[in-house]
This record gives sequence, structure tokens and C-alpha cells, in this order.
Amino acid sequence: MIRFALMFIILLLLPQIAGSQQMPMYSQYMMNRFLLNPAVAGYDGLTTINLTAREQWMGLPYSPRTVALSADARLIKAPPSRPGLPDRVNIRNLFRSGRVGLGAYIYNDRSGLIDRTGLQASYAYHIWMQEHQLSFGISLTGFQMKLDERRIELEEDYDPLMGKYSQALYVPDVNAGMHLWGPSYYVGLSSTQMLQSALKFGHDGLQDFRMERIFYFMGGYTFTLENEVSVEPVMMVQTCFRSSYHFDLGSKFYYSDQYWGGISYRSTGAVVFMVGFRYERLHFGYAYDYSLNSMSHQNFGSHELMINLRFGDTQRRYRWLERY
Repeated sequence: MIRFALMFIILLLLPQIAGSQQMPMYSQYMMNRFLLNPAVAGYDGLTTINLTAREQWMGLPYSPRTVALSADARLIKAPPSRPGLPDRVNIRNLFRSGRVGLGAYIYNDRSGLIDRTGLQASYAYHIWMQEHQLSFGISLTGFQMKLDERRIELEEDYDPLMGKYSQALYVPDVNAGMHLWGPSYYVGLSSTQMLQSALKFGHDGLQDFRMERIFYFMGGYTFTLENEVSVEPVMMVQTCFRSSYHFDLGSKFYYSDQYWGGISYRSTGAVVFMVGFRYERLHFGYAYDYSLNSMSHQNFGSHELMINLRFGDTQRRYRWLERY
């Protein structure tokens, strides 16, 4: 009986995993846009390390849980070669033109009985146009998906339909994006799971489910209200075109580049409240998602903690552009 119940759960979950709802979700995406768009890697000339931990629908058993660690940086322009050195030394300037950004991202996302662990390596190329910067990026990704055997018990370790229930899937894929940035705004368009890789779980029963190609469009604009107060309206649209789409719309408020708060509405039925502060190079952010549907009475909401460490010049000074 347990075996058939498990099979029913997997049949329900796999089509959702192939859709956008089973991708890792972040409420503070505007603080680390690199998680959704590889073109952001190194865009501001800073070296950034970001840790995000999210617990969704706290209090429900097997609720979604995500932990993500990312890092991105800009490669500084190579110094001019000294006179008299062989020309072959200048080959390295092709890789140190000052326009290249690199990044990496690793995450673990748990949803129900399924664990997904992924790794991404990104390359970005930035083109400076007076006060604006246009960036293009591409990522090679891969993830492992498997049933968490610690949360399931079968009468037998082998089933003719499932094979080994702990069998893992290894799925490669490609992400790509573009990003336009200026002193007071940004606009980005990206796509994940572009290869729409097939999932084959078990022997003959659960095969040929495909990952959905997902598109993200996001943007923000910063208005200065007073000397130390500014407001940044932000938005993000996520769609699979064929199956679903949703959007986030909200605003963040900053005081003295030291403290911030915000609120946003998610079309899937949630209101997100955000607060944060900066201490020297460290940025701390917290977000609480309150569900607007019946699930709000069955859990304690969703909680997300972000810690961000940045090295390099501040974003309000543009002297670093001379190095790129």
C-alpha cells in the first residue's frame, strides 16, 4: 500500500517539477539578480558573495526549503605589457579585456519527497555605452534530482516499476540572459532550462517528463526623494508561455544606503514584507511571505534570510570603470 501511495505522489509531483513552480523561489531576488540572470555576473565591478536560506510554508510537513550560495566578480583589465616582451604575452589580454564577468551558483532545493541539488557556472560580457551598460551572459548548469529516502519507507527496496527508489537523475542544461543597467535603473531578460532536458525516473513507468523553458523579465528604477531617502519600484514576470506565468510587483525604500524596507505583491497569492541593513561590507536582509489563500491558516508563512558580502568600490562611485 505504501508503495502505491508513493507512486501516486511522484506522478503528481513530476509534472510540477517540470514547470516554473518547482524552480527555487526567492523573495529578495532584486538584491541578487545573478540567481536568475547570468548576465548580471560582475556587472557593477564588485566581487559579491551571497548566501540565501528560505523556508516556505513553515509548519507544513515536507514544505519547500532552499539554500543557495553564489559568487560573482568582474575581471580587472590586464596591465599593459612592458616594451620588449614577446607578443605572445599579450594573448592573455583577450581574457582580461575588462569586460568579462564570472560567477558560480550552487543550491539545494527540497520540495516534498524530492531533493534537487544544482550547480551553475556563468560567463558574462559587458559593453559600456557612456552612462549605460549592456551585458550578455550564459551559464552551464547541472543538477541532481532524487527521492529523499530518509522520508520514505518501502516494504521492499526494489520495485519493477520504480527500480531503486533512491535512483538519482543527473540533468545538464543551459541558461542565458541579457541585462541593461544605468546609474538609476536596470532591466533584465533571461531564460533557464533552455534545453528542456528530459527526466527519466524508474524503468518503464515514469519517463519522458521534460523541464519547462522558463523566462524571467525584471526591472527597477530608483527615485531620490531626499538627500538620504530613495524609493525603488521593482517588478518581475516569470512565464513558461505554454503553461503558466506569474508576476511580482513592489517597492523598496532606502535610508542613507544603510537601511531598507519593502513590500511586494506576488500574483500567486502572497504579500512579501522585507527589511534589511548594511554593516560595512555586509548586507543582511529578511523577507516574510504571507499567503492570501486558505493555506495561511495551515502554516506560519515563508521566511527568507539573505547575507551578502561585497568587495570593491561602492556602486555610487564610477572610478572603477577605468579598470574595465
